[in-house]
Amino acid sequence: MAGLEQIKLANLFPTPFLAHTWPDAAPMNQELGPAILNYERDNPGERKSNVGGWHSSTGQLEFCGDAGRRLIRHMYEMTDEATRLVLAENGQPWRPIRWTLHAWANVNRCGDFNRVHTHPGATWSGTYYVDTGEPESNEGTPIHLIDPCQGRANTFLPQLVNTTVLQRPEPGMMVLFPSYLPHMVFSHRGDRPRISIAFNMRKEPFP
Repeated sequence: MAGLEQIKLANLFPTPFLAHTWPDAAPMNQELGPAILNYERDNPGERKSNVGGWHSSTGQLEFCGDAGRRLIRHMYEMTDEATRLVLAENGQPWRPIRWTLHAWANVNRCGDFNRVHTHPGATWSGTYYVDTGEPESNEGTPIHLIDPCQGRANTFLPQLVNTTVLQRPEPGMMVLFPSYLPHMVFSHRGDRPRISIAFNMRKEPFP
């Protein structure tokens, strides 16, 4: 439009979201999948956001052996890198941060889903996908991410600007986002269990 050629657009208060597929995922998942299903058989699990499905107790993936310990290292690595990128985006230098980690396994079978929820009391939240539970030719059941600013979602061009995002999983993918970001998982329709490992990273001292 004439006269506005030099106008600048800046997106204020963006919500970071990161996704990365680990190159050592295949051997990790070969151990993680059976370990999680074996542990599920002997433990009733917890009811959190899950409707159906199985949610393990929260801890350090002690029941996942060496693969669990390797995955936890990856969780710390990705959290540090995500934080470094966010600080750089805001003109701040990287400095080591002490994190408290809590992780748990999820198993969703056909018809199971997770209600919309957030993870209060944490800084970052993430999920690692062990098995999407789908045939190779099909896309996995997505995680559904929702705009955390409901005022914006309800009033700012609601029919034109996206207020939700779907992220399709793949084995070995880890996603990371701020714990305040609302999210849910649609009803699983795969032939196999959908196996994932969720985790929270809490900055110490918090917040």
